[in-house]
Parts: sequence; structure tokens; C-alpha cells
Amino acid sequence: MSTSFPDVESIIAAWHEQQIAGHLAELAGLGDRAGAPGERLEAVLERYAFIQQQRHGHGGELSAVLHRGDHVAHAEQHLRHFIRGLLAEEVQAGEVRDDVSPDELASYCLHALAGSGALSSKAAVRRLVAVTLAGLRPQG
Repeated sequence: MSTSFPDVESIIAAWHEQQIAGHLAELAGLGDRAGAPGERLEAVLERYAFIQQQRHGHGGELSAVLHRGDHVAHAEQHLRHFIRGLLAEEVQAGEVRDDVSPDELASYCLHALAGSGALSSKAAVRRLVAVTLAGLRPQG
């Protein structure tokens, strides 16, 4: 049975929804793997940063079409909740600062790492992830 699409925009939107679902599944897999919460958090944030870097290649007009649907808002909410959970684990372990709520820290991470889209090298993306993680550490 084939799916019928009314126009090209619908085809692209369906493809994009599949891409987002794949990214969320990949990030969830990294967050659910065995290991210390800090390692899982770092793996998730690094992969998210690389996804943002790759996303930059969509181009302005196409990106505007792809990122205006409800599926994007739902995915962002899901991602924020997921990262907040990883951060809460880290707060309990004493590895992440407790003077800022995990919800605020999740927003900080996502906004900071969105800057990966403007970076041209993997090394630069990794440096941004390292700086973002440093901002999460307890203040001593």
C-alpha cells in the first residue's frame, strides 16, 4: 500500500518527521546505554551538537519549511524533557550544579549547542560541547 501526498511540501514534511524521529531515537539510545550518567550526558550533547551542525546545511528557505510544523515543537519538547532527566541524575550524583534547575540547564544546553550550526569543523563542535559541559559543573 502506498502513501499519497497532496504536494511536494507534504513529501518533504513526512521525510523530515522521519529524520527527527531517527535523531530522537539515536539520542535516546545514547542516553539509555550503560555507563556513568556524565558519560551518557556528554554523548547525547555531543551527538545533538553534530546534528545541529549537519542541519545547518538545509539552507534558509528549506529550513523554514522543515522547521515550522508541530512535529518540530513536539520533538524539541521531548528532547528538552529527556536532557532534563539526564541532568537531574547528574545533579543527584553531585556532578552538575544544583543552584540552577535541571529545566533551565536543559534550555542552556540546547541553546548553546544550537550554535554548532555555524561551526565548520568537528573539533570546533567538540570544543563547544566541552565549554557547555564546563558550564554545568558545580561552582566551587
